Amino acid sequence: MSEPSLLSRANLTHQLRQHVDSLRSAGVEWIPNAPAPAGLAMSEGVSAGETESIASAEAMVLTGSLFESAEQPVASPEQRRQELTVLAAQVSKCTRCSELACTRTQTVFGVGRLDPEICFVGEAPGADEDAQGEPFVGAAGQLLNRIITACGMKREEVYICNILKCRPPGNRLPLPNEVANCREYLERQLELIRPKFICAMGACAAQNLLDTKLSIGKMRGQFQQYRGIPVLCTYHPAYLLRSPDKKREVWEDMKKLLQHMGRPVPAGK
Repeated sequence: MSEPSLLSRANLTHQLRQHVDSLRSAGVEWIPNAPAPAGLAMSEGVSAGETESIASAEAMVLTGSLFESAEQPVASPEQRRQELTVLAAQVSKCTRCSELACTRTQTVFGVGRLDPEICFVGEAPGADEDAQGEPFVGAAGQLLNRIITACGMKREEVYICNILKCRPPGNRLPLPNEVANCREYLERQLELIRPKFICAMGACAAQNLLDTKLSIGKMRGQFQQYRGIPVLCTYHPAYLLRSPDKKREVWEDMKKLLQHMGRPVPAGK
C-alpha cells in the first residue's frame, strides 16, 4: 500500500493557513487579488489530481480567500461568544506545558464582555486566581478594580485576561516555551473579544504581546500596535503594591489612554 500523498488538499490548505497566519503576525492585513494559476506543470511523482489541489489551494491564497474580507459574513456576537466558550473549554484541558498542567488547580481564561472599549492583559494567574478561576481577584486585582473605577468604568464593562492561562509554580515568571504554547489561545481570544484598546500591564505582558525586548520603563505611557489595535503599556498592579510611588505614573498613563479613547478624565483622581 502506497503512503498517503503529502500533497493532499487538506495538507496543503493547512500549510497555507499556517503561512497566512505568519503573514498576519507580521502585520500583513491583505494580499492583492489575482486570477487563479492557469495550470501547474506536473513534476515527477505528482499526479494530475494533486496538481489540481495545488492550483486550487494556491488560488485560495492568491485571491485572499484565506483572509477575512468584507465580503464574508461577520460573526455575530452570539457566535463569537459560543466560540469563546469552546476556546475556554479547550484551554481547560490543555497539557502543552507539563509542569503547569500538573501544578495548577484550574486554568484562568479571562472575564468580561465582548467588544469592550478596553482589554487589560496581565502576566499570569496567581494563587488567588488559580483557586477561583478568574483573573485579577487577589490584592493586585483589587488595585486594578480601583484603577478601572478611577477611569470612570466598571470591571464588567472591560475584559481582563493574562498572557498565560495557568499559574506558574511559586508565581515565577512565565518561561518562553510556556508563552509560546499559550500564544495561539491569547491571539484567538483577542480576535473573538475584539477590544478597541488594549492595556498591557507589566513587562511580561507588554514584551510578549508586542514581541519586543524593550523594558517596561521605556514602553510605559506610549502607544504601540497589536494587529491594528492601539496598545498602551503601563506597570502591573502587583508592582504598584511593592512600589506605591509609581501609582502616579500609572494614573498619568491612564489619563493618556482615556484621552486617546475620547473619554473624559474624571476630576479629582
